Amino acid sequence: MQGGTSGHVSLGFAFLIIGTWHLFNSIKHHSLQPKTFISLPWFPAPRLKYLEPLTIILVTTVFIISELFLAGTGSPTAANNLRHLEHSLIALSFSIYASFAVLLDRLSPPPPAHRSLLHLLQAAAFAQQLLILHLHSTDHAGVEGQYHWLMQLVTSAALLATLLLAANPRSFLASFARGFSVVFQGVWLVVMGFMLWTPEWMPEGCFLKGGAVLCRGDRALHRAKALVNLLFGLYLIVLTVFVMVFYLVLIKMYPRQKDEYRSLMVKFDEEEEGD
Repeated sequence: MQGGTSGHVSLGFAFLIIGTWHLFNSIKHHSLQPKTFISLPWFPAPRLKYLEPLTIILVTTVFIISELFLAGTGSPTAANNLRHLEHSLIALSFSIYASFAVLLDRLSPPPPAHRSLLHLLQAAAFAQQLLILHLHSTDHAGVEGQYHWLMQLVTSAALLATLLLAANPRSFLASFARGFSVVFQGVWLVVMGFMLWTPEWMPEGCFLKGGAVLCRGDRALHRAKALVNLLFGLYLIVLTVFVMVFYLVLIKMYPRQKDEYRSLMVKFDEEEEGD
C-alpha cells in the first residue's frame, strides 16, 4: 500500500465516523424535540464527553507526523514535499478547532456564545481545507487534480452548512447537510486513497509513476477524468440513499416525546436564553 493510500484512507475513515456521529445526534435530537433543537459544533459522547474532539486531535496529530516525517523524503521544504506541508496545514486547522472545543467547554459554565465561536472555528478549518485544495501543488489538469476538484465541491458544502449553523444553530437542515458533507468527504478520501495509488485500478491508458497518475495522451486523460466524474456521481447517489434510510430508521427509533423529556439540546437552549 502506497503512503498516499494509507494517509487518505485513515483520514477518510475519521471524517466518515465523525460525520456519521453528527448525523446520528442531529437526527436523534431533532426527532425527540424538534421545537427546541439546537445543533452543537461537537456532540458529547455518553461515557467519554470529549471523545469527538480528542479523536480529532489524535488523528490529526498522527497524520501530521506521518506527513512531515514519514511520507516525505529529504528536506521538508523540497518541491516534491509541498503536498505534505499542505496536507499538514489542513490537519493542523482541525486540530486547533478541536483543542479550543475542549478548552472552551472546560470553562464553568461555558457561555452560550462559545457555540457560535466554535462553529466559526470549524468553518475556518473547512475554509483552510478548501483554499489548499484549490491551490494544491498537485497537477490540477490530471486525474489526481480531478479528484481534488470534486473534493472542493464537498468541502464547500461543509463550509456553507457550518456558516449557516453559526448564524442559525436551530437549523436542522444545515446540521443534516454538515453531517452529510463530512460523511461524503470521508468516503471520497477513502476512494482517492485506493484509486490513485493502486496500479491495478488505474484507468485504461493511465499508469502510476513517481507517485503521480500519468496518462498516454489526451484521449486517455479525458476518459479517465470522465470515469472519476461518474464515480463521484455514483457515490453521491449511494450516500444520499444511505443518509435518508439512516434518517428514517432513527426517527422510528427516537419518536417525539412529551415535554418532560430534558435533552442536552434543551440545556444549551436554556443557557442561551439566560445569557
